[in-house]
Amino acid sequence: MSALSFQSVSKIYPARSAGASAFQALKQVSLEVQEGEFFGLLGPNGAGKTTLISILAGLSRASEGRVQVHGHDVQTDYAAARRLLGVVPQELVFDPFFTVRESLRIQSGYFGVKGNDDWIDELLDSLGLTDKANANMRQLSGGMKRRVLVAQALVHKPRVIVLDEPTAGVDVELRQTLWQFIAKLNKQGHTVLLTTHYLEEAEALCGRIAMLKRGEVVALERTSDLLKSATSQVLRMKLDGELPAALAAMARVTGRIVQLPVHNALEIENHLATIRAAGLVAEDVEIRQPDLEDVFLEVMNRKQPATGVSA
Repeated sequence: MSALSFQSVSKIYPARSAGASAFQALKQVSLEVQEGEFFGLLGPNGAGKTTLISILAGLSRASEGRVQVHGHDVQTDYAAARRLLGVVPQELVFDPFFTVRESLRIQSGYFGVKGNDDWIDELLDSLGLTDKANANMRQLSGGMKRRVLVAQALVHKPRVIVLDEPTAGVDVELRQTLWQFIAKLNKQGHTVLLTTHYLEEAEALCGRIAMLKRGEVVALERTSDLLKSATSQVLRMKLDGELPAALAAMARVTGRIVQLPVHNALEIENHLATIRAAGLVAEDVEIRQPDLEDVFLEVMNRKQPATGVSA
């Protein structure tokens, strides 16, 4: 049995005004996440990732299709489905009237869990919150609040852990602490569904990945197979100055670092010649194998058939 099953899931938001069109956020999304998997759900902003998670968590209702958690339908058998899920949302949501420990005890109560102080202590320790256990939630920094959100999602020991952009805007220490702990839980048999814009995290952690674009699944493969599917290598260098327009259109630029897709030696030579002709000096030039970000950009830049929903 799959841990998570999305069967032909669509979500259509009706037109908000006369003359406007309805918006289709999800279009017949079908995928299965197996028990014990570390599964990545990737896509640009607006691709439908959070909408899909909202349907899974019962915060939104699908227009069509069915979603199950270990065989329990999220609509018709919602209580059982919710008990199996632990969701870490993107937003920092907290109750300002309680301490960290009180918040975790209250969250436990929502699931009918009593006497789990030992597990709460383990969560506090694993997420670096022990010295904040008796602090009011209002006193915590943004990074500390996010750690508490993770602890709240795990306090009832869910079989499926859903992480929606869990490391957005947090420091390196929290990222390392979080991933060590989540990887440990995954090895113990917990299923993990991750959305992230940090593609190096997805590449390192996820065994399989689905990519969404405009509400549709455009790739669904093992991470290793996705990396092998890349059609080009990458020419990487450091430059001072702006790239010529022809190269800028295809380049990944981060500060001085410029990365260009290349398919053969002639293309490498032509790119470097164009750069020299523009009066630029390339430093630290190297050819590297593509990473998940290269594959992601390649998949997202493929043309899709135009589809739409009328009001």
